[in-house]
Amino acid sequence: MIELTEETYKYINWFLIGLIILSIARRLFFSKDTRREDYVKKMQQGDKKPALFKDFTPTVLAKFNGEGRKPVLIAVKGDVLDVTAGKSFYGPGGPYSNFAGRDASRGLAKNSFDEDVITPLDEPIDTLEDLTAEEKVALDEWHAKLKGKYIHVGRLVNETAKTK
Repeated sequence: MIELTEETYKYINWFLIGLIILSIARRLFFSKDTRREDYVKKMQQGDKKPALFKDFTPTVLAKFNGEGRKPVLIAVKGDVLDVTAGKSFYGPGGPYSNFAGRDASRGLAKNSFDEDVITPLDEPIDTLEDLTAEEKVALDEWHAKLKGKYIHVGRLVNETAKTK
């Protein structure tokens, strides 16, 4: 049996501390988010384009909430974006999950995740006319950020516009 000296324990402790530091650094600097962003960039550069750019009504959009193997789509300022690459944020259980399959415009403008900022499916699309100037700026910033990061797959239209 090998006897371990006090000095050997010091080396083992330093080795373990080094492993912990490397593990933390790996999580901070080489997270899944970085790989996800690389994937989205590749898709936006033409490696993979959306199969179909189409019009989505609120009821059709609601089906794309990330449950099961479905993609996660959200609408912002009338643009429908595929945010499946950010499913941990927008999909079931994520901090923005109430926006999945819905028009997230008002919630993003008001920086609110409350259900009451989401337009019910049986009502017309929110015109956002009552937003303050500050809220409109916030919405524009969110729109630019999300549209730059995720794939634009369609536009949000009222139920009546789709049937015409």
